[in-house]
Amino acid sequence: RAGREDRGLLRRGRRDEHRRPGGRHAHRAQRRGPPALRRQGRQQVLPRALPEYLPCRLVMRITYMATVAESISNESVYSLMNYVLDLWCSKGPLGWLKSMMGPKYSGQHLHSVVKKLLGDTTVHQTLKNIIIPTFDIKLLQPTIFSTYDATRDVSKNALLSDVCISTSAAPTYLPGHHFETKDKDGKTRAFNLIDGGVVANNPTLLAMTHVSKQILMGNEDFVPIKSADYGKFMILSLGTGSAKIEEKFDAAECSKWGLLGWLYKRGSTPIIDSFSEASADLVDIQASVLFQALQCNNCYLRIQHDELTGEMASVDVSTSKNLNGLIDVGKALLKRQVCKVNVETGKNEPDLKRGTNEEELDRFARMLSKERKARQVAYERR
Repeated sequence: RAGREDRGLLRRGRRDEHRRPGGRHAHRAQRRGPPALRRQGRQQVLPRALPEYLPCRLVMRITYMATVAESISNESVYSLMNYVLDLWCSKGPLGWLKSMMGPKYSGQHLHSVVKKLLGDTTVHQTLKNIIIPTFDIKLLQPTIFSTYDATRDVSKNALLSDVCISTSAAPTYLPGHHFETKDKDGKTRAFNLIDGGVVANNPTLLAMTHVSKQILMGNEDFVPIKSADYGKFMILSLGTGSAKIEEKFDAAECSKWGLLGWLYKRGSTPIIDSFSEASADLVDIQASVLFQALQCNNCYLRIQHDELTGEMASVDVSTSKNLNGLIDVGKALLKRQVCKVNVETGKNEPDLKRGTNEEELDRFARMLSKERKARQVAYERR
């Protein structure tokens, strides 16, 4: 459904692609140079060669920005050009247009699997108390779903499948999710949600805050505990793994970036990576320092592998080889020494006063089992 001008462009592009080197236009092309460089004048040449099948008009329009739009730097134009080339060469014309115009995946298969597994189960029907963060892209604010909230607010008692689809809707990978619920008066409440990682890439503090809120509200499950008595909290924080720090960029380089440079540079997205890594690491630092200050460091256990490389560091490579590789990484992680945050440097270091992750998990399980038995005895005496 291309416009009239674009249809002409495609026809000319096909003629250019099949034109013989010795044709009647050969001398003109040699005299004028490649289309992508004609309007550059004395500007710096593009750092990469152009594939022959990339539409000439597209290249010329991007290059033309360098000589006409004073507000756009050459660095931004070259970043855009390299981004276009990467997409075009790796995915072809249709794949390139799709990645520019919509999410990488439709999400249809994921949605069908989630709905099949969860059926009509709602949030308040979960066997254990849960808390799931999402972000409402329409209201630009976090929307948190939890078992406790669902029992008090009917509009938050959504289908668990809708909540799971929403919290996994990572921008650029999966589409946002819309659904509606009814409040106690029958009024409709609409949700327009995306990935919960936008709110809390590490939800540890979110969970702690939620428990404190329930204590303040007099929830009987937490009656013996005070709202700020974090020494009685037990936190098990399981990371999903992060890429090994490659130190790709520095201040000198990023100081020259514009919008496009921050969005795409050498195969990564610096602005998104910075936000997500900073969010997760800051929560780990805050939680670790809090428990160390309360002298109850043994009540906080963070297990995370931060040296993933290659496909294992990606978020969407689900081949059997990659998944089995991640399983091996997880098994090896159990044998590693427990780490804690150095309050001065903010880096994770081995905690020599504790055992391996496997040993600490066993200790946590024993403590929880002991606590459960004590609660059962107290309940029977009522």
